[in-house]
Order: sequence, then structure tokens, then C-alpha cells
Amino acid sequence: MSVVWRKSSRSNSGGNGDCVEVSLNSSAALVRDSKNKPSTVEVPGWGVFLDAVKRGDFD
Repeated sequence: MSVVWRKSSRSNSGGNGDCVEVSLNSSAALVRDSKNKPSTVEVPGWGVFLDAVKRGDFD
């Protein structure tokens, strides 16, 4: 399965092409900075966060 990266609509506001991209799945959020490709950081606890959202813990 290939990773699908999404860029914030607020990225590239300076016109230099730099941005932060995110790829989400059920167990992790991968974050990368376009200036430092292919560096990625796995955000721990993403699955726990999604479960809390689904339960309505943040309502």
C-alpha cells in the first residue's frame, strides 16, 4: 500500500514551495517537512486519539 501525503491549504504561503505534509492511517500519523524529504516522524498514539474522537471524548 502506498502512502498518500496531504498538504495543508495554508502551506506555501510564502511562495517558496516549502510545506509540511501529513499521511494518516488508523494507527499513526506520519509528518514530513518538504525541505527535509524523505524524513518522516511517526506520531505515537494516533490510534488512541482516533478512538477517543469516535467515542466523543472531545464533545
